[in-house]
Amino acid sequence: MGPPVVLLHGFATSTERTWREPGWFDLLKDARRRAFGIDLLGHGEADKPTDPAAYDDLVSPVMAQFPETPADVVGYSLGARTALQIAMDHPERVNRLVLAAVGRNLVASDEAGLDDHTAGHFDSLIATPGNDPEALRACISRERRPFTAADLARVQAPCLIVIGTDDFAGPPEPLAELLPDATIKTLPGIDHFGLPKQFSFIDAALEFIDAVPTWD
Repeated sequence: MGPPVVLLHGFATSTERTWREPGWFDLLKDARRRAFGIDLLGHGEADKPTDPAAYDDLVSPVMAQFPETPADVVGYSLGARTALQIAMDHPERVNRLVLAAVGRNLVASDEAGLDDHTAGHFDSLIATPGNDPEALRACISRERRPFTAADLARVQAPCLIVIGTDDFAGPPEPLAELLPDATIKTLPGIDHFGLPKQFSFIDAALEFIDAVPTWD
């Protein structure tokens, strides 16, 4: 059996919606890998504080549930940002790193912000039944800063960046160029929100972490 696999979802979603429903847990089980889906603060089954300052540290609550042995980590959007921070702060705990739906947005300030269509999609996600809108708006209001070259130089794990060509977070090259060992996989015609359910993303991620299912 290979190392455990930690799955970190995106903003305003959850382990259940991002990973379990599309079949990631079943595929990893078939690959004889143990999956750890960890809900980020303010999401899913995690605590839901309403003070934006509480979301300055998303890493510690994840590390409290992290496997004891080094793990492969697959992060999507906000989960990818959190996974990168874990790889910087705890490099000995991360084997391989799959970063989905992130790129230039993690290393450059974007004064223009999101377009109306994308902002509206995030608003609809916040309003999804089962979510806590007050907690999520506190999370999205937290202070964020771009990662620097010095930050990313601390990442020791090999990284795969997977992003759609229609994703507002791209392009991926500005992030990949600052990581010591990064490979890019771009998916034509895919946007930010549709990525987790794409078979091409699932296949690329599982292959990168050597977790392709076997049914013999």
